[in-house]
Amino acid sequence: MKYIKNVTTLNFNKDKCINCRKCFDVCPHRVFMVNQDKIEISDKDKCMECGACVNNCPVGALSVNNGVGCAYAILGDGSCGCD
Repeated sequence: MKYIKNVTTLNFNKDKCINCRKCFDVCPHRVFMVNQDKIEISDKDKCMECGACVNNCPVGALSVNNGVGCAYAILGDGSCGCD
């Protein structure tokens, strides 16, 4: 499932990432992938801004303004305009 294109607030700092794969394990929409033992974002537009990756990253390599995107709308009143 993809949400509104190019609006997610997800940010990933590759320099801080230690490739622990916690973000990969907890992301409900498979936003992350492992490529040659390194974490990468596979499709940023799949992010629903739930914050699971941020809350599980031990080094602060991820940030997201959860509550401003589709996750908030779906959990709130369901009106996010998602496809």
